[in-house]
Amino acid sequence: MVNDGSPDDAWSVIQQLALADARIKGINLSRNFGQHYAVTAGLDHARGDWVVVMDCDLQDLPEDILKLYAKAQEGYDLVVGRRANRQDGLLKKLGSKLFYKVFAFLMGPAIDNRIGNFGIYARKVIRSIGALKEQNRSFGLFALWVGYRRAEIDVAHALRPQGGSSYTLARMVTLAVDSIVAHSNRLLHLAIKLGFLLSLTSLLYAFYLVAKFFLWATPLEGWTSLMVSIYFTAGLIIGSIGVVGLYVGKIFDEAKGRPLYIVESTTFEVRPETD
Repeated sequence: MVNDGSPDDAWSVIQQLALADARIKGINLSRNFGQHYAVTAGLDHARGDWVVVMDCDLQDLPEDILKLYAKAQEGYDLVVGRRANRQDGLLKKLGSKLFYKVFAFLMGPAIDNRIGNFGIYARKVIRSIGALKEQNRSFGLFALWVGYRRAEIDVAHALRPQGGSSYTLARMVTLAVDSIVAHSNRLLHLAIKLGFLLSLTSLLYAFYLVAKFFLWATPLEGWTSLMVSIYFTAGLIIGSIGVVGLYVGKIFDEAKGRPLYIVESTTFEVRPETD
């Protein structure tokens, strides 16, 4: 269990559970680093031949772990749960569907928006995901990228028994932009194509105006169309620079080489992995 800077007394509860059952291990991060960083911390300390990743809100049911494991025994390296009847709010479901459609357009492969982090993963899959040390973390996308033999099965998805999601609209948009920039450079290609298209269109339009003036003695339009063109071009230039800036910002984050998370304390003795 990973406590990612929870504002309540979650860490004391985890400590009590660990004292009552030695199989329960707790990790307390020094602050709130974010969901996918907390997942990374858990994976780095997990030692099982099979590892299950699930959120603590109990919308994914622990009883379905048996279904995931049974499917994995058919020869799969990872089995992820597909929420057949997703019990999230309309805004969250629409936002998730829109993100994955945009992501599929930029990356290529289509991704089912009903699939989250909940799944069971063989040790070799976890080691491969752990080798990915970039600052931008998205466990589900990492699990898709590493490959291996994968299966998807329907699982139940319950209403959240208490509390609410910490993912605001702003946080979801930020996560979507970060994930797209971290996993695809197609935005840069689109910016280049748009620039060339605009340049070609402007050149053709210039030839058209010259032809109108010399062949048909048509006077050129006033400053209105010129100002509109300037503002339009300036907007595209600023937008393109912004796209480049996103990628430069990611390079800056990676170059700093900061740790992905900081562990303040654990309920167990941390031992280096030897296998």
